[in-house]
Amino acid sequence: MYIEILIIGIIAFFVLIYTGVISTTKFFKENNGIFSILQEKDYEFLLKAKYGEKVYDVSQVFRKRVMQGLAATVIFLFLFIANLKPLYILIAIVFGYIIFKAQYIDLKNFYKKNLNTIDSLLPYYLKSLEVLVQHYTVPVALAKSIEDAPEVFKPGLRELVAKIESGDSSIDPYMDFANQYPVRDSMRMMRLLYRLSLGEQDKKHEQMLSFSKTVSSLQLKAREQKYKARLNAMESQTMKMLICTGGASLILMLIASFSMIGA
Repeated sequence: MYIEILIIGIIAFFVLIYTGVISTTKFFKENNGIFSILQEKDYEFLLKAKYGEKVYDVSQVFRKRVMQGLAATVIFLFLFIANLKPLYILIAIVFGYIIFKAQYIDLKNFYKKNLNTIDSLLPYYLKSLEVLVQHYTVPVALAKSIEDAPEVFKPGLRELVAKIESGDSSIDPYMDFANQYPVRDSMRMMRLLYRLSLGEQDKKHEQMLSFSKTVSSLQLKAREQKYKARLNAMESQTMKMLICTGGASLILMLIASFSMIGA
């Protein structure tokens, strides 16, 4: 009986949302303060790092995520509606929160897994930026580099440029970018870039030379890492082939031995 009530309640709930009787947009606007606390500071960055610039409406994606958590909580409460206790209410809230957090954890895991890819892309992006810095100021060069930058860097670059254009002339925007991409030498490279942005003409040539040498060194390390990864992959495939061949040979020998014993 309670299962039937649960199914009817869920169907009615989604029908009301679909027909617009219950407006999720209005609900979010009225409770915007609460939901802004729930949204993680790096959520938008992580979302765009995985899906690129095609994620136009981050708030809409976040709304769906919240609704999934709320729906999970409601469904759990319906399951124990006949014997509802404070403990079950607490478990329902925890269950809903886990569902709510699931997407964020997935984005975090994706970002961590792809740090090696980001690490290999950074030197090549910095090399293209180096060419632009030779002809423009650092802020202008950063803005011009966004269009041709790897997708994963675009959200961070847009944020960096926006902070600079808003009047922040400190090193903070550069360090924020380095913190978003915590890969090898990102901190050092952003410090070098900040010094270049200060525009001290008597030191610019020396700083530019230091920046260029560091970028070349990073490119060399990236190439070495790429070749090492390929070598490890080849060694792994070779080991798998040897194990499979050895295992198959052992099985054939055992079959032959049992055949001889049987004969």
